[in-house]
Amino acid sequence: MATPTTVTSSQLPEAANTPSHTLSASTFKRLHPQAYLERFFAEGYRPDGRKLSDSDDAWRDVKVNLGSVSTAMGSSLIRLGETTIVCGVKAETFEPDLYTPTDGCLVPNLDLPALSSPKFKPGPPGSEAQLLTDRLDRVLSHSSILPLSSLCIEKGKSAWVLYIDAVCINYDGNVWDACLLAVVAALRNTRLPVARWDDATGRTICSRTETVPLQLGNFNPISSTFGVFSSKTIFPDPTSFEEPLLGSTITCVLLQPLSSSNTDEKKTKAKVLFLEQSGLGGLSVGNQAVGSEAVLAGGQLTSKPLLEERGPELTVSADKEANKIQGIT
Repeated sequence: MATPTTVTSSQLPEAANTPSHTLSASTFKRLHPQAYLERFFAEGYRPDGRKLSDSDDAWRDVKVNLGSVSTAMGSSLIRLGETTIVCGVKAETFEPDLYTPTDGCLVPNLDLPALSSPKFKPGPPGSEAQLLTDRLDRVLSHSSILPLSSLCIEKGKSAWVLYIDAVCINYDGNVWDACLLAVVAALRNTRLPVARWDDATGRTICSRTETVPLQLGNFNPISSTFGVFSSKTIFPDPTSFEEPLLGSTITCVLLQPLSSSNTDEKKTKAKVLFLEQSGLGGLSVGNQAVGSEAVLAGGQLTSKPLLEERGPELTVSADKEANKIQGIT
């Protein structure tokens, strides 16, 4: 019988005795996400390939589809990179408040379900969903996109209430910008039944065949969100990987005029509606002014192009300097 041979550690190949200190990119990303991001920033790039210093490649592509929910009176589907939002608008009649007899009502809601990302848990709306819903309500209330008086059917007796429900079906960061764009697109796709108040029955009678579009204002609220990393780097449209590593985020909502044909220059300029910084981090003193200018310039680039009717399908071209939105009217 052959005698078994015992192999000692000194007899093993040198490579086998040397521990490996080389990590794959995916492993390094999971174990050291901040260092992983810093290495990309040091080279002037972001992990998804976008350049830090190139405004032509600052935002991810946007795709919009209108009328995607057949059971809603108006709807849209938005994709900002891989972040996907579906928004539907439904309407009911109600008796307006005694103090605002000619005003209708808007009830927005954003749902961030567990199926959209592992960061969200099943159950009642989380803090992020509640915060963004409240922000959406404030933006709609203070913008001129839909005057509440346009929802009046009969003064003091009947008006429309619009339920605007946005649902995130895939979360890859910057859900607020995508949500606001989805809501604006859905409202511009909404048509309400022709309605009248019947004094004889004391009820609102709605037509089954005739519909009318909403009487929307001449401005669109368009949002641009920026991330601040290590108090010195600011960049737009953060992804779900970048968001947890940010010291803070800066959100700027501009009211972009629908048409620049008006000769009055003051009426055609975008107006700042909302500017908010979230988080405890900030920009270093040397970059503070640059950061503020970048926020305003980025918002103008996002909302720069005119909105033209192109049917149910809307796309954003690869020219991200203007981040062109075509078709929302």
